[in-house]
Amino acid sequence: QVQLVESGGGLVQPGESLRLSCAASGRISSVGAMGWYRQAPGLQRELVAIINRGDSIDYAESVKGRFTISRDAAKNTVYLQMNSLKPEDTAVYYCKVNAGASWWSRSDYWGQGTQVTVSS
Repeated sequence: QVQLVESGGGLVQPGESLRLSCAASGRISSVGAMGWYRQAPGLQRELVAIINRGDSIDYAESVKGRFTISRDAAKNTVYLQMNSLKPEDTAVYYCKVNAGASWWSRSDYWGQGTQVTVSS
């Protein structure tokens, strides 16, 4: 089993920054894609950013140029640096990690979610 622990959410004013972290632990010998999703009230969960096993990266159009995803393979941790935050970035942010004890037994795991609120 794999456990994910998220941290770094909070309340900030427009234009400010936050850094989210998601650390994976457990029986991990193979890690695939690691990503961040968000869900605002009344809306579906959407992809924010994803870093794939080959380190290719994709971002939602709405966050390009403002958010940066990165990972520390040695720590099985994925980060999301969020700059120039806007009120419309307000949501619960979830990390998702594809990991397992071997490449053929990898599964997707979700973090517990962390609230990000951008308000003046």
